[in-house]
Amino acid sequence: MATIKPFRALRPRPDHAKQVSCVPYDVVYESEVREFIEQNPHSFLRVTRSEADFPPDAVVAAPDIFDRAKHNLKRFISKKIFEIDPVEAVYVYQLASGSHVQTGLVACCSLDEYEQGLIKKHENIRPDKVEDRTGHLLATRAQTGLIFLAFRATDAVRSLFANAVEGESIYSFECPDGIRQRVWRITDTDAWVSAMSDVPTLYIADGYHRAESAKITRDVLRDQNPKHTGAEDYNFVVAGMFPAEDLRILAYNRVIKDLNGLSDDEFFERLLENFIVSESSEKLPQNHGEFCMYMGGKWYKLLFNVASFREPDPVERLDVTILQRCVLEPILGISDARTDKRIGFVGGTRGTAELERVVDDGTAKLAFSMFPTTMDDLLAVSDMGEIMPPKSTWFEPKLKDGLLVHII
Repeated sequence: MATIKPFRALRPRPDHAKQVSCVPYDVVYESEVREFIEQNPHSFLRVTRSEADFPPDAVVAAPDIFDRAKHNLKRFISKKIFEIDPVEAVYVYQLASGSHVQTGLVACCSLDEYEQGLIKKHENIRPDKVEDRTGHLLATRAQTGLIFLAFRATDAVRSLFANAVEGESIYSFECPDGIRQRVWRITDTDAWVSAMSDVPTLYIADGYHRAESAKITRDVLRDQNPKHTGAEDYNFVVAGMFPAEDLRILAYNRVIKDLNGLSDDEFFERLLENFIVSESSEKLPQNHGEFCMYMGGKWYKLLFNVASFREPDPVERLDVTILQRCVLEPILGISDARTDKRIGFVGGTRGTAELERVVDDGTAKLAFSMFPTTMDDLLAVSDMGEIMPPKSTWFEPKLKDGLLVHII
């Protein structure tokens, strides 16, 4: 059973929605954030990545960054760029890119259910990122971006979506990347609450650090509130919930800074213990168990040739697991990809050109182009209560920040 709660969204006026909406805070480099803000001072990155308001070489304490985020949000509101809905509602959110269309529901979910494991996870979190978002939440008292949840759709939910998108939307615009964004506001919410109550499970697709920081923020505010009832806004987290079968996962690629003291020849010799390695013009793996590697200006294909892994196990069969356990840890000495500074992650939308760039300019020694994790993989891992390696999935298109904000 999935419990949802309507809410009064703080949202941009329709004539400002395209200008305000922005990418999630954690998918862009700081240099890109500064460029976006310079081109568009009304970007919601002014709130989610407020460090970009300070000079690039400035040493700024975290509390000052969070205070600037709070200040910028208040300015958006005082300038009437944002307004708060007068009544509670749920929102239907549709993203379309070419032939790909995904339609979901935006509402609040219970942090109690998250804490109890009823909203299932498949990845661990990084404490430093949770600390950062918790500070941001406590300063702004606003959940500025959506937790991205997946669920197995029912006929009732599908029917509600079909009816909703026939109505007049409150937002409809196309982003520079060609992705069309549409949002409908639903004030008659009983049917939606009832239909979602028949959905057995919600799965976190993206937004682990936002979810965990929302829970910690709830704990802090609950402890500060002697009249706590459990009905306060801080007990809930705003989420975009989409049918799992409609979602698209791209690869989450890896870049490595060095060979852990090995020569090139020694590294290739170690690779041959578990892979068939050959030079190749291919840059994108076509099948599970294949990897494309860029090093020294050349692309190589790696075919996994070991059957010792427990294939039926949903985590063991993942390509990200194979790479971690056969290359990153035993050869390159990267035992914890969440914290090791020698590994970086490149989302699938940046393509293999970005992998070539970071290797050719010396930022990294080598890069791995990965075969994407599937939605079935994610659901299977989550249902078994297991955990994937970090950065196993890159969902595309990304949900926009700044369209539907939950004030706590």
